[in-house]
Amino acid sequence: MPLDRTRLHSLMQREQQRFVNDRPKSKALFERAGKSLLGGVPMNWMRKWAGAFPPFVREAQGAHFFDVDGHRYIDFCLGDTGAMTGHSPYATVKAIEEQVKRGITLMLPSEDAVFVGEELQKRFGLPFWQFALTATDANRFCIRLARQITGRPKILVYNWCYHGTVDESFITLQDGVAQARRGNIGPPVDPTITTKVVEFNDLAALEKALAEPDVACVLAEPAMTNVGIVHPDPGYHQALRELTRRAGTLLIIDETHTICAGPGGYTRAENLDPDFFIFGKAIGGGVPGAAYGFTKEVADRIGEKQNLEDCDTGGIGGTLAGNALSLAAMRATLAKVLTKEAFDQMIPLAERWTAGVEKAIAEFGVPWHVTRLGCRAEYLFSSARPRNGSEAHNAMDFELERFMHLYAMNRGILLTPFHNMALMSPATAKEDVEHHTRVFRESVKELVG
Repeated sequence: MPLDRTRLHSLMQREQQRFVNDRPKSKALFERAGKSLLGGVPMNWMRKWAGAFPPFVREAQGAHFFDVDGHRYIDFCLGDTGAMTGHSPYATVKAIEEQVKRGITLMLPSEDAVFVGEELQKRFGLPFWQFALTATDANRFCIRLARQITGRPKILVYNWCYHGTVDESFITLQDGVAQARRGNIGPPVDPTITTKVVEFNDLAALEKALAEPDVACVLAEPAMTNVGIVHPDPGYHQALRELTRRAGTLLIIDETHTICAGPGGYTRAENLDPDFFIFGKAIGGGVPGAAYGFTKEVADRIGEKQNLEDCDTGGIGGTLAGNALSLAAMRATLAKVLTKEAFDQMIPLAERWTAGVEKAIAEFGVPWHVTRLGCRAEYLFSSARPRNGSEAHNAMDFELERFMHLYAMNRGILLTPFHNMALMSPATAKEDVEHHTRVFRESVKELVG
């Protein structure tokens, strides 16, 4: 079904004018910010919001926030998973308030660290854990450890993967040839030197890439999430585990986004068996923090390579990593917020969101589809569900995506700016989902005329 681009551009201009007219205070703050912040934003990618400028936030609570102009939004972005707990969950806030009075960072362990380590053992099945401030750092540290204990130089990732700002992951395939991904800013090393890249769900390509004994680790999300949701084929993970073991390659499972699958992430839901495991973003209820775990075998191999005198100079750590405030937030979030009971509420809401989108797609006959993983759901602009990153990326439409986002923002809904993702929090309500269903239907109806 061809899209009428003239109609799309006209609708976009109308929505853009409405956005600007309704947000004079955000506009003024954005213009003021341009005099001190690069691009008028604290982080470069904030320029990617679909409006002429990002809405400036006044306050957020639960599944909603207000901008400085007084507009209330249902937040389905939730900090791109960082606030999957909902904004400022009571238990986490209470723990933060109490910990701030007792100290924020000390470079010494606390009892909270022990509690969190024990809770992570129970949830994910790996016996040993360490902490970082971001999932990016946790991924970097695991890659370094994998290189050290295997003595191998390269890693392997999937085409159009997402692992934060890990240098080695900014690589893609162009006509089957690996090359640095477009937009990769000032890479310290050409990623084709450090990294092999294959398509998700392509076992033959994976086996071929692992044939040479030079790959220290495979770094993988169990389901791809940042290019739309791409599920693994049946049996793919079992084959991935068998191939990595046969090749002497370690397996790192990054569940920063796929924690949406349940309290134990995709790993526990599908009985995966990684050597390393990453959990970031939502683990501290919005307070910066991340954790990485590993098997006893990996821990023993790390111990064989370590010496006490040099253990603070290995490119792993960080002065604020494992700080008392982060650990207090993690303890409260794991114990009282991201619980099984919370997921039992969140996942049905995502099912409801998905059903609403599917109904509108069918009603107007647009060649789109919607996919869900746990409490996360997303629509893509293709009728066929992608099996790999290339197919998912090819289903994206930057202009159309921006229109859908802006249309939603003008009607009090925030989706993730980089794609069409919606996430449910423990504070999300059925009414929030129903509002999105109505707005989504209206947007598609206007597009098809």
